[in-house]
Amino acid sequence: MASTIRIARDEDAAAIHAIYAPSVIAGSVTFETILPGVDAMRERLRARLQHYPYLVWDEAGEVLAYAYAGRFRERAAYDWIAETSIYVRADAQRRGIARRLYGTLLAAMRLQGIHQAVGVITLPGTVSVALHERMDFSAAGVWRQAGFKQGQWWDVGVWQKELQPMTCPPQPVQPFAGMLDAAPLQQLLDEAV
Repeated sequence: MASTIRIARDEDAAAIHAIYAPSVIAGSVTFETILPGVDAMRERLRARLQHYPYLVWDEAGEVLAYAYAGRFRERAAYDWIAETSIYVRADAQRRGIARRLYGTLLAAMRLQGIHQAVGVITLPGTVSVALHERMDFSAAGVWRQAGFKQGQWWDVGVWQKELQPMTCPPQPVQPFAGMLDAAPLQQLLDEAV
Protein backbone atom coordinates (compact mmCIF):
# COMPACT_ATOMS: atom_id res chain seq x y z
CA MET A 1 0.00 0.00 0.00
CA ALA A 2 1.22 3.49 -0.84
CA SER A 3 1.78 5.50 2.33
CA THR A 4 2.61 9.18 2.65
CA ILE A 5 3.08 11.66 5.43
CA ARG A 6 1.56 14.95 4.41
CA ILE A 7 0.19 18.18 5.80
CA ALA A 8 -3.39 17.84 7.02
CA ARG A 9 -6.13 19.33 4.83
CA ASP A 10 -9.68 20.47 5.50
CA GLU A 11 -11.09 17.28 3.99
CA ASP A 12 -9.19 15.22 6.60
CA ALA A 13 -11.35 16.59 9.42
CA ALA A 14 -13.86 13.72 9.36
CA ALA A 15 -11.15 11.05 9.53
CA ILE A 16 -9.31 12.95 12.27
CA HIS A 17 -12.59 13.25 14.19
CA ALA A 18 -13.20 9.49 13.89
CA ILE A 19 -9.68 8.69 15.16
CA TYR A 20 -10.02 11.13 18.07
CA ALA A 21 -13.59 10.23 19.15
CA PRO A 22 -12.80 7.03 21.15
CA SER A 23 -10.23 8.93 23.24
CA VAL A 24 -12.83 11.52 24.21
CA ILE A 25 -15.78 9.18 24.70
CA ALA A 26 -14.19 6.24 26.48
CA GLY A 27 -10.52 7.00 27.05
CA SER A 28 -8.24 9.00 29.28
CA VAL A 29 -5.58 9.90 26.70
CA THR A 30 -7.22 13.31 26.28
CA PHE A 31 -8.92 15.21 29.08
CA GLU A 32 -11.48 16.61 26.66
CA THR A 33 -14.84 15.26 27.87
CA ILE A 34 -17.26 16.50 25.19
CA LEU A 35 -16.63 15.29 21.66
CA PRO A 36 -16.22 18.23 19.30
CA GLY A 37 -17.90 17.97 15.91
CA VAL A 38 -16.19 17.56 12.56
CA ASP A 39 -16.50 21.31 11.86
CA ALA A 40 -14.79 22.10 15.16
CA MET A 41 -11.96 19.69 14.30
CA ARG A 42 -11.58 21.40 10.92
CA GLU A 43 -11.36 24.81 12.59
CA ARG A 44 -8.77 23.51 15.07
CA LEU A 45 -6.74 22.10 12.19
CA ARG A 46 -6.84 25.41 10.30
CA ALA A 47 -5.91 27.45 13.36
CA ARG A 48 -3.04 25.16 14.37
CA LEU A 49 -1.55 25.13 10.86
CA GLN A 50 -1.00 28.87 11.04
CA HIS A 51 1.79 28.36 13.56
CA TYR A 52 2.61 24.66 13.93
CA PRO A 53 2.79 21.46 11.87
CA TYR A 54 -0.27 19.24 11.63
CA LEU A 55 0.55 16.03 9.74
CA VAL A 56 -1.37 12.93 8.72
CA TRP A 57 -0.38 9.40 7.76
CA ASP A 58 -2.21 8.73 4.51
CA GLU A 59 -2.38 5.16 3.26
CA ALA A 60 -3.99 4.74 -0.16
CA GLY A 61 -6.08 7.86 0.41
CA GLU A 62 -7.16 6.93 3.94
CA VAL A 63 -5.98 8.84 7.04
CA LEU A 64 -4.78 6.33 9.64
CA ALA A 65 -3.03 8.70 12.07
CA TYR A 66 -2.36 12.35 12.76
CA ALA A 67 0.17 14.33 14.78
CA TYR A 68 0.49 18.00 15.54
CA ALA A 69 2.35 20.52 17.64
CA GLY A 70 0.84 23.38 19.57
CA ARG A 71 1.62 26.23 21.89
CA PHE A 72 2.93 25.02 25.26
CA ARG A 73 2.06 28.16 27.24
CA GLU A 74 0.85 31.64 26.26
CA ARG A 75 3.77 33.78 27.46
CA ALA A 76 6.23 34.91 24.75
CA ALA A 77 9.23 33.39 26.54
CA TYR A 78 7.78 29.94 25.74
CA ASP A 79 7.92 30.51 21.96
CA TRP A 80 10.73 27.95 21.49
CA ILE A 81 8.98 25.01 23.14
CA ALA A 82 5.87 23.25 21.78
CA GLU A 83 3.57 20.49 22.99
CA THR A 84 3.06 17.51 20.71
CA SER A 85 0.15 15.10 20.22
CA ILE A 86 -0.31 11.98 18.15
CA TYR A 87 -3.29 9.69 17.56
CA VAL A 88 -3.32 6.45 15.57
CA ARG A 89 -6.49 4.67 14.49
CA ALA A 90 -6.99 1.51 16.58
CA ASP A 91 -6.70 -0.89 13.64
CA ALA A 92 -3.45 0.75 12.47
CA GLN A 93 -1.53 0.54 15.74
CA ARG A 94 1.62 -1.56 16.25
CA ARG A 95 2.82 -1.01 12.67
CA GLY A 96 5.49 1.64 13.28
CA ILE A 97 3.24 4.43 11.99
CA ALA A 98 3.44 6.46 15.21
CA ARG A 99 7.24 6.41 15.34
CA ARG A 100 7.62 7.53 11.70
CA LEU A 101 4.88 10.15 11.83
CA TYR A 102 6.12 11.54 15.14
CA GLY A 103 9.70 11.65 13.84
CA THR A 104 8.54 13.69 10.85
CA LEU A 105 6.59 16.05 13.12
CA LEU A 106 9.68 16.64 15.27
CA ALA A 107 11.83 17.26 12.18
CA ALA A 108 9.30 19.82 10.90
CA MET A 109 9.41 21.56 14.28
CA ARG A 110 13.20 21.70 14.01
CA LEU A 111 12.89 23.40 10.62
CA GLN A 112 10.70 26.04 12.27
CA GLY A 113 13.38 26.77 14.86
CA ILE A 114 11.56 25.17 17.81
CA HIS A 115 14.12 24.07 20.38
CA GLN A 116 12.14 21.68 22.59
CA ALA A 117 9.16 19.36 22.31
CA VAL A 118 6.98 18.34 25.23
CA GLY A 119 4.72 15.29 25.40
CA VAL A 120 2.04 15.32 28.08
CA ILE A 121 0.83 11.80 28.88
CA THR A 122 -2.01 10.54 31.05
CA LEU A 123 -0.40 7.90 33.29
CA PRO A 124 0.25 5.04 33.25
CA GLY A 125 0.13 5.55 29.44
CA THR A 126 2.43 2.60 28.80
CA VAL A 127 2.26 2.79 25.00
CA SER A 128 2.73 6.58 24.91
CA VAL A 129 5.58 6.48 27.41
CA ALA A 130 7.34 3.77 25.37
CA LEU A 131 6.93 5.80 22.15
CA HIS A 132 8.31 8.96 23.72
CA GLU A 133 11.26 7.18 25.25
CA ARG A 134 12.03 5.45 21.92
CA MET A 135 12.03 8.95 20.41
CA ASP A 136 14.62 10.09 23.01
CA PHE A 137 12.25 12.11 25.18
CA SER A 138 13.18 12.20 28.88
CA ALA A 139 10.80 12.18 31.82
CA ALA A 140 10.54 15.74 33.16
CA GLY A 141 7.97 15.42 35.93
CA VAL A 142 4.52 14.35 37.04
CA TRP A 143 1.45 16.42 37.77
CA ARG A 144 -0.35 14.44 40.48
CA GLN A 145 -4.12 13.94 40.18
CA ALA A 146 -4.21 16.54 37.42
CA GLY A 147 -7.50 15.52 35.82
CA PHE A 148 -10.76 13.75 36.65
CA LYS A 149 -12.28 11.67 33.87
CA GLN A 150 -14.02 8.31 33.51
CA GLY A 151 -14.82 8.33 37.24
CA GLN A 152 -11.26 8.65 38.54
CA TRP A 153 -8.33 11.00 39.08
CA TRP A 154 -5.38 10.72 36.68
CA ASP A 155 -1.73 11.66 37.05
CA VAL A 156 -0.09 13.30 34.05
CA GLY A 157 3.54 12.80 33.11
CA VAL A 158 5.61 15.26 31.13
CA TRP A 159 8.30 14.11 28.69
CA GLN A 160 10.70 16.56 27.07
CA LYS A 161 13.07 16.40 24.09
CA GLU A 162 15.66 18.89 22.92
CA LEU A 163 15.25 19.28 19.17
CA GLN A 164 18.32 21.41 18.62
CA PRO A 165 20.89 23.27 20.69
CA MET A 166 19.80 26.42 22.43
CA THR A 167 21.10 29.68 21.03
CA CYS A 168 21.36 32.97 22.83
CA PRO A 169 19.55 34.98 21.71
CA PRO A 170 17.38 32.55 19.73
CA GLN A 171 16.12 33.26 16.22
CA PRO A 172 12.35 33.77 16.00
CA VAL A 173 10.34 30.59 15.36
CA GLN A 174 9.01 30.47 11.80
CA PRO A 175 5.21 30.17 11.59
CA PHE A 176 4.39 26.90 9.85
CA ALA A 177 2.04 28.59 7.37
CA GLY A 178 5.01 30.53 6.00
CA MET A 179 6.97 27.32 5.36
CA LEU A 180 4.38 25.33 3.38
CA ASP A 181 6.10 25.86 0.03
CA ALA A 182 9.67 25.85 1.36
CA ALA A 183 12.01 23.31 -0.22
CA PRO A 184 13.34 21.88 3.10
CA LEU A 185 9.80 21.06 4.28
CA GLN A 186 8.86 19.52 0.94
CA GLN A 187 12.02 17.41 0.97
CA LEU A 188 11.31 16.27 4.54
CA LEU A 189 7.80 15.16 3.59
CA ASP A 190 8.97 13.51 0.35
CA GLU A 191 11.52 11.41 2.27
CA ALA A 192 9.31 10.70 5.31
CA VAL A 193 7.89 7.24 4.61
